Amino acid sequence: MIQLGERQKMVVVKTVDFGVYVAPAEDEVEEKVLLPKKQVPEGTKNGDELEVFIYRDSNDRLIATTNEAKLSLGEVALLKVSQVAAIGAFLDWGLEKDLFLPFREQTKQLREGDECLVALYIDKSDRLCATMKIYTYLSTDSGYKRDDRVEGHVYEISKNFGAFVAVDDKYSGLIPVKEIYGDIRVGDLVSARVTGVKEDGKLDLSIREKSYLQIGKDVIKILNALEEYDGVLPFNDKASPETIRQEMQMSKNEFKRAVGHLLKEGKITITEKNIRLN
Repeated sequence: MIQLGERQKMVVVKTVDFGVYVAPAEDEVEEKVLLPKKQVPEGTKNGDELEVFIYRDSNDRLIATTNEAKLSLGEVALLKVSQVAAIGAFLDWGLEKDLFLPFREQTKQLREGDECLVALYIDKSDRLCATMKIYTYLSTDSGYKRDDRVEGHVYEISKNFGAFVAVDDKYSGLIPVKEIYGDIRVGDLVSARVTGVKEDGKLDLSIREKSYLQIGKDVIKILNALEEYDGVLPFNDKASPETIRQEMQMSKNEFKRAVGHLLKEGKITITEKNIRLN
């Protein structure tokens, strides 16, 4: 059986001026596909076995290639946008015909030259397409454990759940809403700490360090903010969690812990309305 979107071993069953026809190794000769002449290895003859990738040409006909596609059916890969058109984007995936990414399968607006994390699927018209909605294509058998450091691309952001991350561009991870600080966008490469592994293998992540490691960074951030405000921060540790998160990109508890550290060292004074640098 010819498998669209996958690499498979095929047998050469017919030679013509413009290439060779290959068929599945299970002797289904009636089901064959063309491997164009420029793709045929030198010295190939009938009966030889070749490993090819099956996709569709510009006329939507099945075609074989010995070139290496950057992803196969059901896989996830980071691809570059080669063109943006009225109907969607086209991605460079290592083959002569670019891979189509429909607008409805995009999770952010793309421009030529952008990179995006996509999966390969077959649409209702039996054509290969890309999707940025990769949640169901990610693996859950990473082997990572609590406190491991990981990297991954953000592929979707939900106001209810947080930032979905493809760890190693392969495994399913989530930065919960309460752990999001600063401006995180789809496409960002983030470094995170594994805070937990769910029963199904999905990873919970945080872009913050453990409290005893993070406090040093938070202290520096507060001191830098004080300098930007000419030594007077226009709110104190009793400010709302929303204000602290927006202004300092940290939780209220983290802010109070760092402020307490600075107060103990005598570097700041806390008034009813602000924090002053001594």
